[in-house]
Amino acid sequence: QVQLVESGGGLVQAGGSLRLSCAASGSIFRLSVMGWYRQAPGKQRELVAVITSGHSTNYVDSVKGRFTISRDNAKNTVYLQMNSLKPEDTAVYYCNLHLIGNQYWGQGTQVTVSS
Repeated sequence: QVQLVESGGGLVQAGGSLRLSCAASGSIFRLSVMGWYRQAPGKQRELVAVITSGHSTNYVDSVKGRFTISRDNAKNTVYLQMNSLKPEDTAVYYCNLHLIGNQYWGQGTQVTVSS
């Protein structure tokens, strides 16, 4: 069973930065596609960024140029560096691991951006 543990959320002023981390248990991390999703109150969960096992990345348009996803396979950890944060980035951020039809989720970490 894979466990994902997020950390790094918090309260920040608009224009500030945060770095989220997600540590995964198990041996399949390096083979997996890792993603960060977010869910704001009253809204559906959306994919924010994804990184493949080959380190290819993709982002939702609203965060391009501001957020960077990366991974360290030696540490079984994926990161989301968030710069120039905006109030509309406020949400619970979830880490996701996807491999051959199986998905696992972290418990989520709250990010709140004040104006």
